[in-house]
Amino acid sequence: MNRPRLPLMRTATRLAAVAAATAGVLLAATAPAVAAAPTGRYVALGDSYTSAPLVPTQVDLNCLRSNRNYPSLVAASAGSSSFTDVSCSGATTEDILYGGDGALGIALPPQVNALTSGTALVTVQIGGNDIGFSGIIGDCAEASVSSPLGSPCKDRFTAGGTDQLRARIAAAAPKVTAVLRAVRQAAPNARVVVLGYPAILPDSGYGCWPVVPIAYQDVPYLRGVQKALNTMLADTAAAGGASYADVYTPSIGRDACKSSGTRWVEGLVPQNSAAPFHPNARGEQGMATALLAHLS
Repeated sequence: MNRPRLPLMRTATRLAAVAAATAGVLLAATAPAVAAAPTGRYVALGDSYTSAPLVPTQVDLNCLRSNRNYPSLVAASAGSSSFTDVSCSGATTEDILYGGDGALGIALPPQVNALTSGTALVTVQIGGNDIGFSGIIGDCAEASVSSPLGSPCKDRFTAGGTDQLRARIAAAAPKVTAVLRAVRQAAPNARVVVLGYPAILPDSGYGCWPVVPIAYQDVPYLRGVQKALNTMLADTAAAGGASYADVYTPSIGRDACKSSGTRWVEGLVPQNSAAPFHPNARGEQGMATALLAHLS
């Protein structure tokens, strides 16, 4: 399965012309100060929002995984008896179920293979790549150059009266369901937690073009798409016997439009060590804090 493992980094390269047309220092991550019961054996599944590409220190270059991502922080804080992190940049639901290739072209087994009957906690953060998030960001940023005050992205994805992105979210739901079913089969006694995605764009208003090159009228539309994705994940988790950890709400006011010392998610040109449009160390720590609060 030869899919790119970090599509948003490729998006950043593709958008170099956008950054030109629109013309920091990493905070040390520490374990969140939230008490949680020991998790037992903990296994983390997920995509690049879990693996934390370019956040120091990278310990798996094939999956662009950091040892300061939120699963690592949670495992350290909760005192997990053992910890396995198989999250990988670019992962989709298929990679969790069937495996794929990493950024270095090295084959990866299915992420569910890391689960055992003795696993006590499983976290899952997946779905963004299933709806083609990197392509959405790229298309919308490019379109914003010619119409920064308009809604070129919304116009494209809702042409003909059908919202293509909402349709993609609906199509991804049974895929996430299949992941949760496989997790339950492999780890029948585990507590399973599905995480949503933190805010990329402001929770209100019209964004910050050209700093984050999304046209003003497209910002509310894309914000709604992200919220719809998170709602689907929450609903699917509930239907699949899992719980849902909300990382969007605590990220409000910490989106990519905020200052480099506040934001959880970087923009097109990161000012903290992180991949474009991905969480930095502060964002990973914030998600860890939210997850620990959920587990406690």
